[in-house]
Amino acid sequence: MHENYLAGYAAHSDNSLGRQHAEPFKDNRPVYERDRDRIIHCAAFRRLEYKTQVFVNHEGDYYRTRLTHSLEVAQIARGIARNLRLNEDLVEALALSHDLGHTPFGHTGETTLNRLMKDYGGFEHNRQSLRIVDVLEQRYPDFDGLNLSWETREGIIKHSSDYDRPGNAASKPFNPEQRATLEAQIIDLADEIAYNNHDIDDGLKAGYISLSDLSEVELWQRTFLKIGKKFPGIDEKKQVLQTISYLISTLIHDLVKTTENNLLENNITSLEDIRRQQCNMVQLSAEMTDLNKQLKSFLYRRLYRHSKVERMRVKAERFLTLLFENYIENPTLLPERHQLKFDHYGVERVICDYIASMTDRYAQDEYKRLYEPFERA
Repeated sequence: MHENYLAGYAAHSDNSLGRQHAEPFKDNRPVYERDRDRIIHCAAFRRLEYKTQVFVNHEGDYYRTRLTHSLEVAQIARGIARNLRLNEDLVEALALSHDLGHTPFGHTGETTLNRLMKDYGGFEHNRQSLRIVDVLEQRYPDFDGLNLSWETREGIIKHSSDYDRPGNAASKPFNPEQRATLEAQIIDLADEIAYNNHDIDDGLKAGYISLSDLSEVELWQRTFLKIGKKFPGIDEKKQVLQTISYLISTLIHDLVKTTENNLLENNITSLEDIRRQQCNMVQLSAEMTDLNKQLKSFLYRRLYRHSKVERMRVKAERFLTLLFENYIENPTLLPERHQLKFDHYGVERVICDYIASMTDRYAQDEYKRLYEPFERA
């Protein structure tokens, strides 16, 4: 992407605040493109393939995982960025990294680890994402972490949604009193657009929600009927998929239009102008925000609190707690390379890092190895 195309308020590579560690580069890729490539090739990114979005991995190959969710967020975010003439490389780096710190079993794992770590600094997945890219990834000879740019690291720690609250203490090195780049602001809503719509798809496929249930959601129902009129005789499966596609497009269009109006009304011409604002400039319209809240409320009540999802939540909380307590009592159960970190980071934090890095499948297998007497150690 030629950066002359970018708007004045975009994050330009030449203006990056740089990296923590000086290093020689083997090529001349732009700053944020290099960040994106490093994220894609790191171990934490690959593990997202087997980490829960809503449905645990063993429940079926169709359902979204943290990896496919991250790819969908990247696709949505890049489309928004292109329309606003923002830096697509930075947007993609942030989209692909925003869930690196997620635990196995989704927000249940995060809540459980935060409870278990309450006396040792707690746990929050954005802070863990930053810890991964700053410390835990081990790929380079001269430093720990991925040595990402300041702007990418800022975007990771300032990511915020209904479920994400890293807190000002964590963002202190990144000027918490200032707004993040527009590229970072995009991720908050691209994340929401992605999971709202793909959770509908997965929920319908699993049979946890029905089209009859969804008829109470105004945004869904009016789009569903619109597709039925546009494509008479369309079969139900295609109508559902087209409704989801149109919903995503509608939300993106509303976000871009609202954001453009915000930038114009506030005379935004530079990144410095963005930094000084009292609120994010990337927003949905008031009407769409209300409609989207109705959809989110429906998903919370009918899908995320479905009895079968709740059963898995209870089971996951129980055996993650048992794993943590067992490791605390017997730290030598951890692989030796992790034990070597005890003196530097503390036993509890190393155990937390170890559990947080697990995939759903690995955590389940580890539970069996520790608690089932005839399972091989």
